[in-house]
Amino acid sequence: QVQLVESGGGLVQAGGSLRLSCVLSGRTFSNYAMGWFRQAPGKEREFVAAINWSSSSTYYADSMKGRFTISRDNAKNTLYLQMNSLKPEDTAVYYCAGRRTPTNYNYKSLSSYDYWGQGTQVTVSS
Repeated sequence: QVQLVESGGGLVQAGGSLRLSCVLSGRTFSNYAMGWFRQAPGKEREFVAAINWSSSSTYYADSMKGRFTISRDNAKNTLYLQMNSLKPEDTAVYYCAGRRTPTNYNYKSLSSYDYWGQGTQVTVSS
């Protein structure tokens, strides 16, 4: 059974940085395409970033480009999201997600992913 566990969230001032981690257990991590999503209070869950199995392709939502970096370490079964220049509007619960079949999918779509973590809270104060 696949399990995803996020960590690294917290409270940070605007302009600060955080690095989120997500560990996949129960299956071979390198077989999965991965993504990060977030959900702010009262809003729908939205795409943040995605990465293919080999790290050769990464994708970002427009508002995160240049500030966020997605990466993975297949040897450690871990997905990362480095978040810099954080803004109050980045406040949300951040979720990692995994997809078994790493090809031919819409990386921005929630329905493309088979497994989800429980989320980690990121709060950015002004």
